[in-house]
Amino acid sequence: MSDSDDRPSGAHSVAALFSHGRLTAIPRKPARREQLLVHLTETFFERDRTYTEREVNEALRTVHEDCSALRRYLVIGGLLTRTRDGSSYRRVR
Repeated sequence: MSDSDDRPSGAHSVAALFSHGRLTAIPRKPARREQLLVHLTETFFERDRTYTEREVNEALRTVHEDCSALRRYLVIGGLLTRTRDGSSYRRVR
């Protein structure tokens, strides 16, 4: 494979993180984790919609048991915002 592949950047590496629809591990490397988080955001969360913490957890739990870590990474990474009291979340981009 070369850098000139027509495939979208990172598509292969995100798929490699899953086995039978489940995330095998949360990547430690920031760039790889960012690819995963963007994928999760685009897969589970619509723009202009507010989600409860429970809804966010339920969506993330479909791919990994540690939904709180994934939720925290999404907020820290700027992909989701949450209200000060943590009761609701919104997709940023």
